[in-house]
Amino acid sequence: MQSNTTLVGIVMGSDSDLPVMQAAAEFLKQLGIGFELTIVSAHRTPQRLMDYASTAKQRGIKVVIAGAGGAAHLPGMIASVTTLPVIGVPIKSSNSIDGWDSVLSILQMPNGVPVATVALNAAKNAGILAAQIIGLQDDAVSAQLYSYKAQLQDEVLGKVEKLKGSWNNGFDA
Repeated sequence: MQSNTTLVGIVMGSDSDLPVMQAAAEFLKQLGIGFELTIVSAHRTPQRLMDYASTAKQRGIKVVIAGAGGAAHLPGMIASVTTLPVIGVPIKSSNSIDGWDSVLSILQMPNGVPVATVALNAAKNAGILAAQIIGLQDDAVSAQLYSYKAQLQDEVLGKVEKLKGSWNNGFDA
């Protein structure tokens, strides 16, 4: 599948989050899933946040990936304004408490405002999860994900063989 249609919105609270968030964009690009990438600060541009989230579905977005560090309100605020699935990426930022503040801010959403949360700095997993959601309705994306997962399996089995060879008779696979 090669799509010119934008299906995933990737937003971050600051341009300092880009080194983490680009992993989601790269994975979606690899699968040919159209996305947009922008900055939406929950605290510094609240009206932009409201406009972005309230119009995302109308613009054809199917899933939003929102990365934020520190207080990390961005994913939850987006989820409060849209019915689209929101995937939160907690980011360890310069003002972070080892990233735990971001993880807990995104993870501990109240009932009624869910945000799927991936591990700290795990934007690639957010991209994979977004692709899996899109793959529910798109067989081509689903097939690409199946191939990707098979590749992961092959990589591990290759490492098993390499380790087995290095230990000669001392390793039982």
